[in-house]
Amino acid sequence: MRLSDLPKGSPAVVDRVDDAHADDVIAQRLRDLGFVAGEPVRLVAYGPMGADPLLIQIGSTRFALRRNEASRVTVRMQEAA
Repeated sequence: MRLSDLPKGSPAVVDRVDDAHADDVIAQRLRDLGFVAGEPVRLVAYGPMGADPLLIQIGSTRFALRRNEASRVTVRMQEAA
């Protein structure tokens, strides 16, 4: 499942960040920010009327990502602890 499709508040874990092309700067930046395999992630909120940006929490840090950036991150659902 793509991070951009994750239901609001649902716990998930990052599987990978997909590169759109060789030397994908955005994908590398996402990895640098902590979007790496095994990290817990949660979609906290949507922008106005369900649009951009998405408020994403990874670990204890929150990021505002555009929907197209979040769609590069593949996650798997996780049961709530």
